[in-house]
Amino acid sequence: MGTILLIEDNERMARVLAQHMELEGHHVLVELSGEAGLETFRLHQVDLVLTDLKLPEKSGLDVLQAVKHEQPLIPVLVMTAYGSIETAVKAVKDGAFDFLQKPVDPEALLVTIGQALEKRRLVTENFLLKEELSRARSTTLIGQSHALTDTLEKARKVAAGTTTVLLLGESGVGKELFARMIHDVSPRKQGPFVAINCAAIPKDLLESELFGHERGSFTGAMGRKAGKFEMADDGTIFLDEIGDMDYGLQAKVLRVLEGDRFMRVGGTSKVKANVRVVAATNKDLQAAVAGQTFREDLYYRLNVFPIVIPPLRDRREDIPLLVEYFLAMYSRELKREGLTVSPEAMAMMRAHPWTGNVRELQNGIERAVILCDGLVILPEHIALRRLVRSRTEDLMPTGSLHEAGAAAARAVEARMIEQALRDTGGNKSKAAEILKVSYKTLLTKVKDYGLDKD
Repeated sequence: MGTILLIEDNERMARVLAQHMELEGHHVLVELSGEAGLETFRLHQVDLVLTDLKLPEKSGLDVLQAVKHEQPLIPVLVMTAYGSIETAVKAVKDGAFDFLQKPVDPEALLVTIGQALEKRRLVTENFLLKEELSRARSTTLIGQSHALTDTLEKARKVAAGTTTVLLLGESGVGKELFARMIHDVSPRKQGPFVAINCAAIPKDLLESELFGHERGSFTGAMGRKAGKFEMADDGTIFLDEIGDMDYGLQAKVLRVLEGDRFMRVGGTSKVKANVRVVAATNKDLQAAVAGQTFREDLYYRLNVFPIVIPPLRDRREDIPLLVEYFLAMYSRELKREGLTVSPEAMAMMRAHPWTGNVRELQNGIERAVILCDGLVILPEHIALRRLVRSRTEDLMPTGSLHEAGAAAARAVEARMIEQALRDTGGNKSKAAEILKVSYKTLLTKVKDYGLDKD
């Protein structure tokens, strides 16, 4: 059953057809012109459009083209008189599901509607399945280390309720995988899992992506659009890189967390969404709060149950398992079955710091499978970044344990800055972006560590 938009300028015929469809259990919206029909289409969630070919203001072909442009998966059925069969055939070629010749047989109409809705369901499921399969390459949490299993146990415990979760950790540690696992073992597992990267979308568009918008709310808003919170109703929304969210938008997210209601951009009425929030960041939110770039009230609302995901260097015993998993995956994908890893290459990978974590390891194995000409992956196929001794070696720790800790932290920071400058060819602006610090802060640290001396 679904919501059907019927556009027919003959009121009597529209009433008769609507009655038949409603008896079948469908909800029917009726309009008498093409212009009014498109207006209703943009204001309501519609599962199918049934339109006459000849209509006042806008024709059925105009309706078809607009619907297919705005929501391609919505099936459109076209009704036509005998003399317009040729045009109706063209409509099918332009994307209509089918056409029905007038006078319309109500029973045949119901059968065709059922077929169209079933096809839409299958196409939608197929689309979601392909999307899920595309993620399956990296949706498995691999490892047996205490660091990983302890973190997984915390995630499983919190998954049983509706508590907001904040995932903390470096880039590449698998924060989205943890968010998916929390959803998949929760009571909401039958609902949608909707992920959005807050750092990947310009701030002037992120509000619309999160909360949706109404038609005409800004240039290019041709119709109503549901946002991620609305799409995640009865499920889970994953707000990745929330530490990069614009300060002004943070207040609107806080209101949703406190009241389960929001307004679309340009809207006047509140929309309710029963959503569990899992957020993630690789930033120090406490420092961001102190620096007034992150709201303190939102921080405490998100930080109900924080989970720190360990970096790969803290669970090195998992590296062989991860190597085996990614090697099998890329061997199948690239048709290179039978590959193995030499003991030397494995030892090198176990010793590597993996600053990019599991993502860096995954990319390294994919690259190795491509580069390897034989059946054994050797150290030269891994192409790891060489650890270069440099002037930062002078920062190695000495003295008391407290002094050693401080000096070690400075040494790591200096080496990260030196590597970023090397990777960007000395471009300090790009290096600051990579390190996620301000340009002024980077200049100060470069001078402090003596990295500006060639």
